[in-house]
Amino acid sequence: MRQLNPVSPKFAGVRLLGSVIGWSILILVFAVMGIVGLVIDSTPVTIIGFALVVPFLVGMVIEVFVVVRQVKALGYLEREHDLLLQRGIMFRATTVVPYGRLQYVEVTAGPLMRAFGLATVTMHTASASTDASLPGLPRAEAEALRDSIAARGGARLAGL
Repeated sequence: MRQLNPVSPKFAGVRLLGSVIGWSILILVFAVMGIVGLVIDSTPVTIIGFALVVPFLVGMVIEVFVVVRQVKALGYLEREHDLLLQRGIMFRATTVVPYGRLQYVEVTAGPLMRAFGLATVTMHTASASTDASLPGLPRAEAEALRDSIAARGGARLAGL
């Protein structure tokens, strides 16, 4: 089998930035709780507040390693009759999307993805349960993949 095309390593930065925002809010809440406990001289509130900061910091560090590995495990391969998508570290998932089953393909990008020059390609089929997406591609590559998939899908439908 040929080598999978990887997504951009910048996608790890996008995912981590989003996570850091969420983690930071939680850490800030508990740090403020600890500080308030010090101000009002309440030892239990101080201990609980500062004690909960530590697990969240540890969780944030662990997530850095997991996200980087997850992004490295994302990839795709354009084959003659279908598109193969692969993801997952421990639980590997492989999705095969036949070109002839596609209804439409779209390229989307939220604010963080746009800031990093990345996009997500989403393939929609007749069955909602078989829709597939590939996040983290450079915008130009995502648009080229969309055009390629759409052209191959149109050729498959024309041959029916």
